[in-house]
Amino acid sequence: MSFFKKLKESISSKTEAVTSKFRDGLEKTRKGFVEKVADLMIRRKKIDEEFYEELEEILIGADVGVNTVMDLIDDLRAEVKKQRIEDASELQPILSQKLMELLRGDDDNAIRMNPDGITVVLFVGVNGVGKTTTIGKLAHRFKQEGKKVILAAGDTFRAGAIEQLEVWGERAGVEVIKQHAGSDPAAVMYDAVQAAKQRQADVLICDTAGRLQNKTNLMEELNKIFRVIQREIPGAPHEVLMVLDATTGQNALNQAKLFGEKSGVTGLVLTKLDGTAKGGIVVAIRQELNLPVKFVGLGEKMEDLQPFDSEQFVHALFAGLIQEQEQGDETETAND
Repeated sequence: MSFFKKLKESISSKTEAVTSKFRDGLEKTRKGFVEKVADLMIRRKKIDEEFYEELEEILIGADVGVNTVMDLIDDLRAEVKKQRIEDASELQPILSQKLMELLRGDDDNAIRMNPDGITVVLFVGVNGVGKTTTIGKLAHRFKQEGKKVILAAGDTFRAGAIEQLEVWGERAGVEVIKQHAGSDPAAVMYDAVQAAKQRQADVLICDTAGRLQNKTNLMEELNKIFRVIQREIPGAPHEVLMVLDATTGQNALNQAKLFGEKSGVTGLVLTKLDGTAKGGIVVAIRQELNLPVKFVGLGEKMEDLQPFDSEQFVHALFAGLIQEQEQGDETETAND
């Protein structure tokens, strides 16, 4: 059975709504990346040095990351030699499979829940990446699952951050614990933990300040927040999720490297994936940081924050090729 056919069967058990979200959300990347690859394979039948160079350029242009691209091209060269492939079009399923392997990793993408009480999810990330929006969407998701959720407005420095979180709290129908602007974020966290205990909440989601990571006082504040939460709920926070804006490409990767080293990040959320043709950044981030991508933002609606799924991601990218192959298989069957 071909790779594309296996992939289609593998995701057939998943809901069509989720498959559509990935397909629609990755449309720009599909056009900017996969269609260029398909065009290259039609134009250049022969697999030679010029073919590899052009493929390399397309992959780097999609922000897959230089180191990852070099390794990927080496792998493709080895497969071509091993399988004695001569026609470039035969490389499409192999490239797709390799991308899926790079995305998958060994990590479990599910949120780590606390089996003995309140699950605390702490959000970090610089301003403007969609952190507050992501918190609101995740709160909605948990609420839809029947969980009692409380939000903590720990970004007390950015103008309007508390009000913005309150708006999302109202939309999701969850309570927001806050103090006035400029107050101590650790004090807000303490209040939020106490409220979560009193109201027997299942999940406490905490927003934090998002000024640039090279400001030492921000890291000190984060450490203080950690200490307060850990003292009140041993083992917390259960997740520290860093939010990255996919449209910033390699900048997002650099941010993650700087921030991640200092703030104990356990997973990543990539927002605005629907707004970029450079969705290859997911591959680069997955490879270079060795951190699981827990969620991806595929649109502006509440339901558009989706758990990351490497099979759905690759299927959405290569949807057109899968369709073409199915049509080709049907034609062959009809001719037999």
